[in-house]
Amino acid sequence: MSYQVLARRWRSQNFKDLIGQEHISQTLVNALKANRFPHALLFCGTRGVGKTSSARILAKTLICPNSQDFSPCNECPTCLDITNGSHMDVIEIDGASNNGVDAIRELRETVGYIPSNGKYKIYIIDEVHMLSTSAFNALLKTLEEPPAHVIFIMATTEPQKIPVTILSRCQRFDFRRISTKLIQEHILNICTSEKVPFEKEALWTIARLADGSMRDGLSLLDQAINFTNSNLSQQNVASVLGATDRSLLNQTLNGLMNRDVNSMMTVLESLFLKGVDPTVFAENLLEEIRNLNIVKVSQNPQNILDFSETEIENLKSLSQKVSSEDLHLLFDMCLKGTQDLLRSQSPQIVLEMLLLRMAQAPRVQDIDQFIQGPGTQTKTSTQSVSNKPKAQTVAPIVQSVPSPITSEQPLPQFDQKKSLNENWMNFVKQSRLMGPILSAQLEHCALIEFGESKASLSIAEKDKFFFEQLKEAKQIAKIKEAFKKIWNVDITSVEVKLHKEDAAFSPKEIQKKEIQKKEDELKTQIENHPLIKNIKSTFDGTIVDII
Repeated sequence: MSYQVLARRWRSQNFKDLIGQEHISQTLVNALKANRFPHALLFCGTRGVGKTSSARILAKTLICPNSQDFSPCNECPTCLDITNGSHMDVIEIDGASNNGVDAIRELRETVGYIPSNGKYKIYIIDEVHMLSTSAFNALLKTLEEPPAHVIFIMATTEPQKIPVTILSRCQRFDFRRISTKLIQEHILNICTSEKVPFEKEALWTIARLADGSMRDGLSLLDQAINFTNSNLSQQNVASVLGATDRSLLNQTLNGLMNRDVNSMMTVLESLFLKGVDPTVFAENLLEEIRNLNIVKVSQNPQNILDFSETEIENLKSLSQKVSSEDLHLLFDMCLKGTQDLLRSQSPQIVLEMLLLRMAQAPRVQDIDQFIQGPGTQTKTSTQSVSNKPKAQTVAPIVQSVPSPITSEQPLPQFDQKKSLNENWMNFVKQSRLMGPILSAQLEHCALIEFGESKASLSIAEKDKFFFEQLKEAKQIAKIKEAFKKIWNVDITSVEVKLHKEDAAFSPKEIQKKEIQKKEDELKTQIENHPLIKNIKSTFDGTIVDII
């Protein structure tokens, strides 16, 4: 069974047979019922979605003498001739090979002749965007004043190349890409009817490779049937069509999620033995990491991902092993590696190093989990809060000198020998591990009071932007968690104050003053250098700027 036989046997014969284009068929049928049918139609859409088939169905619907309820009989000589492309009143023109002005002039000469049999004469112009400018100009006059018995049906994959003067005289219909699920269901029906043994995963592979085109899906199905001798297993289909084996892809994802280098070495061996195209594999892996991220953050991933329920459940299981931040890191690494593959003369080596680098990459932990700590119970935990160890406390500290620590064991992160400002500088440095935003905000704060359950922060009025952010309840909660995580102190009250004077003891101001001090010292050294003094004396000049 060849592709032509397969396609002819399963070609759409009625509007109701159009797969994935219900909006088109319903609009055309309603226009026919209301007797408001346009004289020129433009069918737009990617390859293999049913544009030319719809044009032929429409022609049969308009001309078939046995048409009932706007459905042709598909059995009379008229329908058979239109299907075979031999009907005298249905003229099919290939715009790619007949794109000159002479072909359109010939059309204009014949358009005035009445139909030989029936009510309409129908012109189907395929790939109409390939017509030359002069041909479009010649067609324009006919579209402006067409005879009552003439209907133009034009099909194109690139409507943006058609002049607006032509577009404005046509009723446009946009054909959608056919979903992977609909293609899979259609080829499943074909295999069932043709009694071809198959594995469902193999049909999903064919449907995905079809990329929204039913014609491509049928062609790939025919190729797979011929190669596998009517044994459509997943392994055979992946081998003949050059697709990435799903089991190998899942094994790779598992290795990446678990950071299992040994498992990745097994994957590399399989890639080498099976001769998988490195670029294709990297692109498929990149898409799978994207799918994992969508499954992790979306409550209804099936609305976005055109996958079977089994595949979505498998992705959900994998996505629970890592954080969203970790998936973003892997995606960025894979994207960079895929771009390197396209420029490399040794793509196999680049792919191997990419997979090993991803498998050895450090895990990126969720910020909230990092602040709470690995032993912190979530809201859904059934463990009692009272089971948590009590936090250590410190006596009130005001201004710059800390009071003695009242806990039984000294805090590992708080040095009593140092001033409050020095401890605060270290605190802000460690807060960077919890996120750059909080750390950047705290850099502009001075810790002016710190006690057993209270902390007071001061921000200069010139930094009011940070003050407005830090006084929000969400940020206050994060500051409390930071005290708990870094100094192991439970703070119940955090006060953020705004001062007209500069926050002299904030890490930012201290850093500025240290830099300014070093610059002043350097300027003094330069100005006091003997050579500089001689130059100033000789030229009677002054130093305007040194740094």
